[in-house]
Amino acid sequence: MQPHIDHQASEIPCDGSSRDRVTQPEASFIYNSPFNDLLFRAHSIHRANFDPNAVQMSRLLSIKTGGCAEDCGYCSQSAHYPTGLKASKLMEVERVLSEAQRAKDGGATRYCMGAAWRSPKDRDMDAIVAMVEGVKALGMETCMTLGMLTPRQSARLADAGLDYYNHNVDTSERFYSEIITTRTFADRLETLDNVREAGIKVCAGGILGMGETAEDRIAMLVTLANLPTPPESVPINMLIPIPGSRLANQEPIDPIDFVRTIALARILMPTSHVRLSAGRTDMSDETQALCFFAGANSIFVGETLLTADNPGEDHDAALFRRLGLKAEQLEPAE
Repeated sequence: MQPHIDHQASEIPCDGSSRDRVTQPEASFIYNSPFNDLLFRAHSIHRANFDPNAVQMSRLLSIKTGGCAEDCGYCSQSAHYPTGLKASKLMEVERVLSEAQRAKDGGATRYCMGAAWRSPKDRDMDAIVAMVEGVKALGMETCMTLGMLTPRQSARLADAGLDYYNHNVDTSERFYSEIITTRTFADRLETLDNVREAGIKVCAGGILGMGETAEDRIAMLVTLANLPTPPESVPINMLIPIPGSRLANQEPIDPIDFVRTIALARILMPTSHVRLSAGRTDMSDETQALCFFAGANSIFVGETLLTADNPGEDHDAALFRRLGLKAEQLEPAE
């Protein structure tokens, strides 16, 4: 039975202005509202804050693949599972910058670099800093995902000009230990705090379809929305079952439930970019179209996403033409 909630109490400001902390019952009320009402509300908030027909184009490069010490049940790069992925060393700076130039030439405005580490070692930081500085010099936004960061490492990345740091919370605090045991939910939040304190924008979201409940998905978004400053970028991933991983045989999430989660993310975090991330190869064009209407306004482009397949530029270009979407442009630097 639905708890009685005053409609005024569940109103979230559509412009991202200050508000009281959103509660789980309020968010659940919104999530479970009639689908058409939910999408209308989410799209209205999206339209109030963004060009509804512009989508941010990001490119993701794995700068260090495989051999990760974490036991994340969804990940092809974990050393704990026989996924068949060979570990590699950190990529050379020159190659990273060459790939970044190709991404820019292809229309990407944000370049994301990911390394399969529990946390970076200090000996790797000089190369990481050089990558950030080089990509910035190309006129692109920069994003890194390197695992857990100390305050000192966060400060070094901030000094290099890093725009965003990605560190997903993955799921709810309740369900977290079912997916990962080598670090805690609190560890995730600590890194987000370190990054924010250093002055870097936060990119944090999660993965749907790992066996969590709808309330777990809602709780994950409530956690993000209630951070002192909500993430500027919120990637929502659909699980890609990786052969050999612990979640290899997981049943897929219902597409309507996925769209509901995108809509709730937009309502709870009105001014954040909501990124339709991993799993798009298994989504129909119609599901993606509903996600864009519900407030998703960022995607990764290219043939691969770290180690997983991605639709590729040709398919995305065709879908954008059908939907009348265009690539979002960076605001000129002041």
